[in-house]
Amino acid sequence: MTGITEVAAAVLLRDGDAGREYLLAQRPPGKAYAGYWEFPGGKVEAGETTAQALVRELDEELGIRVLHANPWITREFVYPHAHVRLKFFHVHAWEGELHTHEHTGMIWTRIGEAPTVSPVLPANGPILRALELPRICALTNAGENGVATELDRLETALKHGLRLIQLRDRGLSEAARREFSRQAMTLARQHPGTRVLVNDDIALARDIGADGLHLTSETLMQTRTRPDIDRVAASCHNAEELAQATLLGLDFVLLGPVLPTRTHPGHPGLGWEQFAQLTERMPLPVFALGGMSGDMLEHAQTQGAHGIAMLRGWGEAG
Repeated sequence: MTGITEVAAAVLLRDGDAGREYLLAQRPPGKAYAGYWEFPGGKVEAGETTAQALVRELDEELGIRVLHANPWITREFVYPHAHVRLKFFHVHAWEGELHTHEHTGMIWTRIGEAPTVSPVLPANGPILRALELPRICALTNAGENGVATELDRLETALKHGLRLIQLRDRGLSEAARREFSRQAMTLARQHPGTRVLVNDDIALARDIGADGLHLTSETLMQTRTRPDIDRVAASCHNAEELAQATLLGLDFVLLGPVLPTRTHPGHPGLGWEQFAQLTERMPLPVFALGGMSGDMLEHAQTQGAHGIAMLRGWGEAG
């Protein structure tokens, strides 16, 4: 086995009756891992970009013409027969009717539910978990806005569909932060599927029954093993911190600031070009942070972001 095989992989997405769904297809007899279920796609040929390979492969395998696809995450996996680097794309729109020209079956599965088929190709397991992440991450700011105002803002956003929250609020006193966090969790639990992470305090996260922990960049670089809690994320600003988050096997990261912000006066931000370069081969979902607003979500996704994170402006985000 020599070299790395570059592969373009498609996460086809559609709105089903019960929510957002993704497509899995079954590998045919005669191929490695025959009978396994996978995200469709294939090898990048000489002279092709991964995006071009994606379009060609979906035409050949499924008989569709891609209209809208965004780069997502990159995973490497060593099989007995090959070392592959899979570039995943979210495919939102296509022309033509889906046909299994090369696969022996296909099935749509609701995001967040376990596939009803098995076995799933080993390299795709982490993708299913990453798909569960919402596209908007809200960072609470009770220290600046006031506890009552922030709880009202959170309640409104949850009603509008917000489902990923980082309880940041380090400016509050310990007692005030604990009480605010408890009340925020009470609101979040009224909306199934909402995930709440606590910023840099695993004891508080466990005490209030939060879903996970968010590490500051400073804590990230001092951490040697992944904290023992379901979901772990981190703030990153550069390639070194992204590498550390990858090494620890975190669930996602916030990368920024992308644009100038009030929180970092005088900092020009990474800019979208550098953001895209840093995320090109990231195996973890990346949220763009810094200067974001809800109307930037679509552009952020074209640059490789899973979604956007906001300290301000998420009052009615979903």
